Amino acid sequence: MTSSAASTVPSIELNDGRSIPQLGFGVYKVDPEQTSRIVSEALEVGYRHIDTAMMYRNEAGVGQALAASGIPRAELFVTTKLWNTDQGYESTFEAFDRSLDTLGLDYVDLYLIHWPSAANDLYVDSWRAIQKIQESGRARSIGVSNFLVPQLERLLAETSIVPAVNQIELHPELQQREVTEFGRAHGIATEAWSPLARGALVASPAIQSIADAHGRSVAQVILRWHIQQGNIIFPKSNLRERIASNFAIFDFELTDAETTQITALERDGRVGSHPDRVT
Repeated sequence: MTSSAASTVPSIELNDGRSIPQLGFGVYKVDPEQTSRIVSEALEVGYRHIDTAMMYRNEAGVGQALAASGIPRAELFVTTKLWNTDQGYESTFEAFDRSLDTLGLDYVDLYLIHWPSAANDLYVDSWRAIQKIQESGRARSIGVSNFLVPQLERLLAETSIVPAVNQIELHPELQQREVTEFGRAHGIATEAWSPLARGALVASPAIQSIADAHGRSVAQVILRWHIQQGNIIFPKSNLRERIASNFAIFDFELTDAETTQITALERDGRVGSHPDRVT
């Protein structure tokens, strides 16, 4: 696929006036030695939004794939994140510089605080540093990840810039409505990590019946549900066939009844870490 495929992906406008492709490609737990190849395949399929993080230890592979792709930088959207042990005002600048250097980029499109790590009480200082990074133009948009309402409220009360996004675990069995409703009320877009619940929903009879009706896979139906909910998503896979399948979700639509049926699967079914327990 080419850039014409990428053009099928809708964009979400952020509160800073910039836009982000609603579908991206994630590289969490992608082997650093395989990252360049896998991201190259994703770019060939049509993905233009790549989500990485310093903690994933594969920023270098992402950067290599981007450089080799020949795709104009303006057509790419690259996210990376500040790790917990690098939080703090001065250390945030240092960590950002390392990420930018490892990626081989002049700027990133989105820079996030990876976890609030609230017990360490450094996320406000980190956010103030990230605001300075945005002012420098080296991070076009800035946001947070895994923030709950109390941490978001504190950022809004103590700093001057509202995060553009909050990247949280979100899938049909864990919809985090309190956080997403707060974000909606304050113009913070929701990014969903683990949009497929790490495979926990593959055996869902409710979703399987919808998939059968559309001649689609369960994964495609779940990703389509996210798109229609307005979530920004970045599924990952090491297999080109699945990478392509996850991208092919813009030529069908779920009915209101099907969307409601999937939304009804909420059960507080967290598959990742709870933010309050991450230090």
